[in-house]
Amino acid sequence: MAERNELHTRNKHNGQYDFSLLIENYPPLKKFVSLNPYGTNTINFFNPHAVRALNKALLITYYGIRYWDIPKDYLCPPIPGRADYIHYIADLIQAERGNRNGESEENKKPRCLDIGVGANCIYPIIGHTEYGWTFVGSDIDPVSIENARKIVTCNPVLAHKIDLRLQEDSKKIFDGIIASDDYFDVTICNPPFHSSKEEAEEGTLRKLSSLKGEKVQKAKLNFGGNANELWCEGGEIRFLLNMISESQKYKKNCGWFTSLVSKEKNLDKLYAKLKAVHVSEYKIIRMQQGTKNSRILAWRF
Repeated sequence: MAERNELHTRNKHNGQYDFSLLIENYPPLKKFVSLNPYGTNTINFFNPHAVRALNKALLITYYGIRYWDIPKDYLCPPIPGRADYIHYIADLIQAERGNRNGESEENKKPRCLDIGVGANCIYPIIGHTEYGWTFVGSDIDPVSIENARKIVTCNPVLAHKIDLRLQEDSKKIFDGIIASDDYFDVTICNPPFHSSKEEAEEGTLRKLSSLKGEKVQKAKLNFGGNANELWCEGGEIRFLLNMISESQKYKKNCGWFTSLVSKEKNLDKLYAKLKAVHVSEYKIIRMQQGTKNSRILAWRF
């Protein structure tokens, strides 16, 4: 396993996984760990059961999460990359929060809205345990909301810190979720990348073929993922254009709006949309996780 020293400096997952420590904290991981040709311990990242066991071990070891699980075929996220988003967002909002003198320390804690929290609830887990942020997580899928609620309920460290709200209109993003008296320091989102199931499967085949160095004929998502998590009508670009449009209505309810953007080619259209809705500022925060380049788009009014 190559060292992941390109991650944010505060990311606990820089360097190699300490499998001895992870197995000590979560013994079921042991059966998935083996030596690679370089004599280093690793797991088979194409095995969804191995990835799930690794996630449980990481959450126990580094975030104090005693219970975590997801329904079959739901997205099992790579935790180091998810943590990076949170750490870069912390940098983004830190300056504004530091200027709010006269508030109690508890009131100074940022409040974050996670659009598409998913069954895994991973961003609120990391954001709260690392920084003490409180969260609202929204999702259009009732199963995701109920599973995320179970994770919160079963972990005392998360109790009363994460509120989960079902988005009943799949065509809306902030509407029906942000109340008139809500204020969020920041919103985050990992949007559906693809415009159809077929496109998602093609993308997975390309990714797996690249990783294995040979053509893979059959898609098997090692991180799982269902329709709501991987694709939506119009794909990522349509989703983000709609998000920017809706954000105008909530300029007084949110400090920063942010989202991951998987495709560099989408940025020009998103910049044009941001200018059209008269944002006061926007920026791109670039991240690198091993061979993967990703980016956060952030804007405010």
